[in-house]
Amino acid sequence: MPILALVVDDSMLMRYTVCRFLEEHGYTVESATNGVEALEVLARMQPDLIVTDIQMPKMSGSELISAVKAKPETAAVPIIIVAARSSSSDESEKRANFTIYKDIDIEKQLTKALAALSGKRRRGHAAGK
Repeated sequence: MPILALVVDDSMLMRYTVCRFLEEHGYTVESATNGVEALEVLARMQPDLIVTDIQMPKMSGSELISAVKAKPETAAVPIIIVAARSSSSDESEKRANFTIYKDIDIEKQLTKALAALSGKRRRGHAAGK
């Protein structure tokens, strides 16, 4: 069974970079350009991972995280935020499992995040994460 990821970012370059990275690591990837599109995708698929930008048109990453956490079927899905270093509001988003920054080596940060998340998955979703 494939490992599914949903990548949500209004930047085509960021979406491409993150999608390509996840595909190279065995994920089947769906993408959306904003939170509204992401909710449409979530209506038809149950991802194992969500990677989202915070600042997007139509629906922000924080609003998307609220919607994901509010549904029992998606509440436990790990979330990685992709944020601009300059936006300090991203620091306040504690519901995500990881925050990675666009201005630092994204692939290196994603590698660390995926390693940590797969460790959690192997331990059997301990501590309600």
